[in-house]
Amino acid sequence: MRHLLDFQGWTRGQVENILDTARVMAEVLERPMKKVPALQGFTVATVFFEPSTRTRISFELAARRMSADVVSFAAQASSLQKGESYKDTLLTLEAMGIDAYIIRADSAGVPHQATRWVKGVVVNGGDGRRAHPTQALLDAYTLLEALGTLEGRKIAIVGDILHSRVARSNVELLPLLGAEVWVAGPPTLLPQSLLGARLTPHLDEALAEADAVMVLRLQKERMEAGLIHLQDYIAHYQVTEERLRKAKPQAFLLHPGPMNRDIELEGALADSERSLVNRQVRNGVAVRMAVLYHLLVGREG
Repeated sequence: MRHLLDFQGWTRGQVENILDTARVMAEVLERPMKKVPALQGFTVATVFFEPSTRTRISFELAARRMSADVVSFAAQASSLQKGESYKDTLLTLEAMGIDAYIIRADSAGVPHQATRWVKGVVVNGGDGRRAHPTQALLDAYTLLEALGTLEGRKIAIVGDILHSRVARSNVELLPLLGAEVWVAGPPTLLPQSLLGARLTPHLDEALAEADAVMVLRLQKERMEAGLIHLQDYIAHYQVTEERLRKAKPQAFLLHPGPMNRDIELEGALADSERSLVNRQVRNGVAVRMAVLYHLLVGREG
């Protein structure tokens, strides 16, 4: 595994190796001294051509917890504003001796292109609507913590599936661990097909007997484009306490963030005991530590 771009071609064993390492890293984060020298001497760059809070900070913490040097690149304060291309930006960083690049871009395929431009490791931190693999890994890790196993478990993903990189990566990953994945949303926000998942425009069908429900953010730009009206979405697709009764009695709730309370998810549910949202954020650091370790050190070991 040279890079982490998506889960095409991955095996269950490879995924489980990452998750096993993440459990070790989680133990490190429970210590009074939350730091190990695993990546001492390496330099990790977070190269975000698109705004981010959770992913960028999580990766920077993950790298620092393993004693790496961290370079944080923000597009808004860079030479991109003067017309520099993504390629020339990355070649500039490459000339400075970067070992790993965490790349977030609004266009699909930028991390793939980057593997042709730089010698260092490339991790896809989210590219357009295509993929967000570390989010899917931390979702799987969080689900395994809560459910014990994903074998035979029904996981429902609800919301704007068409434009969601989180949905696509979870649909690639979760079936590798034995889960049955259903996706539901308005017909205008569903793709025509999604390999690895069962699609339905009927929320109740997706929620029926689900072990966990992942709720996706309704993006304002979709409403502005006329793909959905806010009140129609709330009336038919908001995950509420009443609708959640279709799922199993103790079904867990996930959300990749940022969350629009009382739009895609009833606010009280977001703060309920069923909610794993804060655990997702916490687990993101350990999972991303595991990813960086495997890419930079583990394969050599």
